[in-house]
Amino acid sequence: MPPEPLTQDRILEATEDVLRRFGPAKATVVDVARALGVSHGSVYRHFGSKSALREAVTERWLDQSHAALSAIASADAPAERRLRDWLTALFAAKRRKAGDDPELFATYMVLVGENSSTVERHVATMVGQLAGILRDGTESGEFSLPDPDRTARAVWDATNRFHDPAYAPEWSHPDIDTAFDTVCGLVLHGLHG
Repeated sequence: MPPEPLTQDRILEATEDVLRRFGPAKATVVDVARALGVSHGSVYRHFGSKSALREAVTERWLDQSHAALSAIASADAPAERRLRDWLTALFAAKRRKAGDDPELFATYMVLVGENSSTVERHVATMVGQLAGILRDGTESGEFSLPDPDRTARAVWDATNRFHDPAYAPEWSHPDIDTAFDTVCGLVLHGLHG
């Protein structure tokens, strides 16, 4: 059987495994190449530098939640329900990432710090999805908002405790779900003007 072709996805998967094993300080492109059974030059043909590879891994990790949240944002449902479902799904995804693989989560926190432009694009995508929901709600009369785009950023900031990885240690506290429901209720109430 011929060897599996070397693709960016295979390289990114191997990079995740290497990062999980060695951490971001010790993981090298040579380690990734070794895990794939190729030369490090083969990895560099897909990613021009170690920095580009780490940025791609970070972007892939952040983008994993985009599709599911986008489906919620564009669903055929009242805006208020979509907003609550979207915030709930975002919190659940972040909590799952932190809880299911804490070593990789910690590694990604280092990578996120290195790749601020990737994080900025991720936040812009998330705020854009929120803005779409809020515009729909304003057009349907569910919400009374003079500027849905600005309000979307305010909703993002107001719910920060439930999606910013800096708060990950709090996500396992027994009262976190109650706190989340309280903040969501407050945000939704405020959107009605």
